[in-house]
Amino acid sequence: MTAADSMAGAEALRTGAAARMVARDVLSVTGPDAASYLQGQCSQDLDGLAVGGSAEALLLSPQGKIDALVRVTRAGEESFVLDTDPGCGEAARVRLERFRLRTRVTVDALVWACLSLRGPGASTLSVEAGPELVVPVAWSGWSGVDLLGPPPAGDPDLSSWLPVGAVRCDEEPWEAARIEAGVPIGGREVTASTIAAEVGLVDRTVSFTKGCFTGQELVARLDARGSKVARRLCGVVVHGDLRPPVGAAVWTVDGAHEVGVLTSVAWSSRLGAVVALATLHRRVDPPEMVVVRWDGSVSAAEARPLPLTTT
Repeated sequence: MTAADSMAGAEALRTGAAARMVARDVLSVTGPDAASYLQGQCSQDLDGLAVGGSAEALLLSPQGKIDALVRVTRAGEESFVLDTDPGCGEAARVRLERFRLRTRVTVDALVWACLSLRGPGASTLSVEAGPELVVPVAWSGWSGVDLLGPPPAGDPDLSSWLPVGAVRCDEEPWEAARIEAGVPIGGREVTASTIAAEVGLVDRTVSFTKGCFTGQELVARLDARGSKVARRLCGVVVHGDLRPPVGAAVWTVDGAHEVGVLTSVAWSSRLGAVVALATLHRRVDPPEMVVVRWDGSVSAAEARPLPLTTT
């Protein structure tokens, strides 16, 4: 992309509809027992999910840690499509296979593509025939739709799926907008040691009225205690001209305690600064000044509540 194209994509994220091909790992879950099996394994209530409907859910370990953050779409009465962040599909597949004994369910990986549309005008665009699924996304500051399906032959950049009015967006403003909205992704903010309450996923992904599901005990216990956890996902706005990398350490401003590491980093033209996500110890109570350290470099920064922007 040219510099002008990059600026147009960033502007579309703020005021129109921006488009970007993104990697997603996709699974099919099919069979006579698919609905009941997923209902017992996922944290979300899927019983009322109509064909074509989607819901975010967690696959938890028996100890309540996150094995995978997934989006479940009902494709038919006995078929579901689960999509998740790149690199997380195998963990989701293994987790679903683990408790599948004597259940009439088949779990398969799908080779699908995804074209994501984000911005205030993204959900109003007309999507022509092509993608198998058109799935709404409703995060504060990160709303739109995802188009998913088998990649069209001879169309590596999914041009045939691109709605009229959508503008291609390059990686940096796209990543900055996700960070500003506080959207966690698997493999970065969400790992096998993450608890849902730490990264703000409970309200989006957990039903406390559906009945039992694997890993429910820890989630329910924390919710009953007001979701008081030792660490919380926060935004970090870095001051100065240096750009810390993913993995840079966040310290209290007095230098006494390391309180977390940066898990996503990008330049935000909206804020005129480098922005990042980090799951920080409760010693830090945003908004609060912190220090970021990496490879002998140091930058002042501010830990802030999420989302970083509200418009």
